[in-house]
Amino acid sequence: MDGGIPMGLRPPAKVMRLSRLGSLHQCRLSFMRVLMRRMASEGWAFSRPAFEIGADGTGHAVYTAAGPERSYSLVAFAHDLPDAQRSDRVIAEAWDTTFALFDGVPTEGDIARLSRNVPLQEAGRVSARELTLSRANRSVRLWAHVVEALAAGRQPDIAQVDAVGYLMRTTAVYGSGKFGAADREDIADRAEMAAPFQAEMLTVYLIRAFVRDLVEHAARARGGAGAARMEEGIARRLGIGNSTGLGMAPFIVNHPTLFNNWIVARETAIARVRGLRAASEAEAALFRDLLARAAASVGAWRSEHPVQVARLAALRADLDALTAHVAAADLCGDFPWDRLLGWADGALGEEGQEMLASLVLEPHGALVDDLAPGMADRAEPPRLDGAMTVAGARALLAGAFGWAFDIDWSARAQCARAWYVSEEKLEPRLGERFEEPVAPYEQPLAPARDAAAAHAALADWPDEASVADFLLARPEHRRALRRAQESRAAPYGEIRDNTIAADLMPIDMLRAKLSFFGATRFDPRSDRWVRICMYQGAPYPQDLSPGTADLWVYPGAA
Repeated sequence: MDGGIPMGLRPPAKVMRLSRLGSLHQCRLSFMRVLMRRMASEGWAFSRPAFEIGADGTGHAVYTAAGPERSYSLVAFAHDLPDAQRSDRVIAEAWDTTFALFDGVPTEGDIARLSRNVPLQEAGRVSARELTLSRANRSVRLWAHVVEALAAGRQPDIAQVDAVGYLMRTTAVYGSGKFGAADREDIADRAEMAAPFQAEMLTVYLIRAFVRDLVEHAARARGGAGAARMEEGIARRLGIGNSTGLGMAPFIVNHPTLFNNWIVARETAIARVRGLRAASEAEAALFRDLLARAAASVGAWRSEHPVQVARLAALRADLDALTAHVAAADLCGDFPWDRLLGWADGALGEEGQEMLASLVLEPHGALVDDLAPGMADRAEPPRLDGAMTVAGARALLAGAFGWAFDIDWSARAQCARAWYVSEEKLEPRLGERFEEPVAPYEQPLAPARDAAAAHAALADWPDEASVADFLLARPEHRRALRRAQESRAAPYGEIRDNTIAADLMPIDMLRAKLSFFGATRFDPRSDRWVRICMYQGAPYPQDLSPGTADLWVYPGAA
């Protein structure tokens, strides 16, 4: 990577625009799919050593996932939450369920300790034996419908199941040292945790198993021996929802090398597939099959947000055009995927182009799946190179941020927003600079503006002067120059749009990150928060195998 952009990859100027990042879809390298393939190929064993839930629906349960070398256990707590206290907001203080992922198998003492802390979430504390802390609330109407149906001995209505897609949605899955949990570096050397966010993805997968058990338990408590268990096909249609707001958006700005590694892995996978001279009949058939299934999934994707409604209409039109084109296309010879993606550049919008980019990877897991471990960031935080010349610094700033130099940063529309941290919950927020008193608390989340300012400040300095001398005189530009130097090894680490503009759509930043998680059913509720679904269609632990571990994300796929 060092020294430039790898051959064959789409350039950052194309890939790193927010409109395209906000059009990304899950793919083979998405983190939950990486986890599922690993657990299936290694034959992980799953058990439920405790399910101490009373007839009133409260208590605790433990779900253990045992890999080749280590075990991980979800410790789940179910609570009696009055409807009036149920909220998706991060500032909530009570939830229907709370969770911790324990490193190993907890003892009774561990469970007792967690029972005093996990239900409190941020107000409690966990230890380095815990890898994540999480909570979730019911989707009230669907939960009530499913309990009522199962208690009466019948299956829930599939239309209602599909309309919501989940029985519970999480409002946070904290990891990486928050609230006393283990730091990322404590587990990064473990093979099963090498790819990003694997502890968090495992947490959500086990939560899904618990939620199914809990709803069936509630139905038995109401209906007794006549209660039904949910049919497997219906249960698989239920994922875990998630409500995500602005707190996640700055992550991809604050971690340029990590985000670069995600993008480079995906772009490298796309380039490898484009470089194939031919595809087999079976590979072409799989692509056609998954295209049809993806189109069906998009047809069932609903949103009420005007921006997403328009994007969905455009995506459906793109998929109609793609389906018609593919019907008459040769997908076997003469660099078929390169031809198809080249056609899409002129015929489809960004939503369609990026869905196609994900789909062409599917027949070629053997070619691209090895990229997943490299998506983590194991490097030490970069040290600023003070010996670099001013001429070298100018060149780096121009390479990563040159597009921003012509922006009038004094114009109100270009600096209308300011990122700050909420005193109440210590979470990032986005304020209106000229309407709220937020400017004194602004966080450094406008790297393009700061880079342009640094470049302007360097204009009068001699080429041969050192960065160290410049920063002694102008220390306010230290962060911008450090990011510019970091771009040498992370050319895809910078968003090439203004992150404080009046027309910024923060949901594009959320979508970019969530696509790498593997989220589906992206449903913005404003330009600042979104609901998604995770693991919808996935096999439950008892059904996980190499044959079921991968293509579950496409409706009807094995």
